[in-house]
Amino acid sequence: MEDDSGDIAIGDDGKIVVPNDVEEAIRTLIRWAGDDPTREGLVDTPRRVARAWREYCQGYLEDPSVHLSRTFEEVGGYDEIVLLKDIPFQSHCEHHMAPIIGRAHIAYLPRDRVVGISKLARVLQGYARRLQVQERLTAEVADCIWRHLDPIGVAVVIEASHACMSARGVRTPGVAMTTSRMMGVFRDDDRSRKEVLALMGC
Repeated sequence: MEDDSGDIAIGDDGKIVVPNDVEEAIRTLIRWAGDDPTREGLVDTPRRVARAWREYCQGYLEDPSVHLSRTFEEVGGYDEIVLLKDIPFQSHCEHHMAPIIGRAHIAYLPRDRVVGISKLARVLQGYARRLQVQERLTAEVADCIWRHLDPIGVAVVIEASHACMSARGVRTPGVAMTTSRMMGVFRDDDRSRKEVLALMGC
């Protein structure tokens, strides 16, 4: 819930105020699933679910590119690949709102400046905490780094499992999906692409 200033309203208990219509929508879903939203174990569930979804989707409240605004030019002449491997993330698919759980490898070849490594993970989380498809998430992370760091190359590889496939539908647990986005030298030069993929362990 947002107040007139556009901020989320916080109650006296320090928690997010959940609008009545949001709680009622969740009660409707519980009834449609076959349970009774008034029974003891479910009475507070609508409010909990609403607050959880505000947390899951907090990426809508931020611009991930702000994490790349502070850069450093004094790197002692370093001009090789910068890679952050195995960054864990969680997202939710926009088709079934089911969890996507995975890890990402993000690399770039700096031109004349670098960014703090935690910022790469923050960019990923900013886009992951939205309703997503893995292909778009991969592209958004890579495009953001490309636009704001002006590197020679960017490579993003994401591996994830999708509950919309493992817990429903074809029900095939243990299957992982891999997507990649290569830009600049990593797209145009086969040797550079092989190098960054080898560093990622892909």
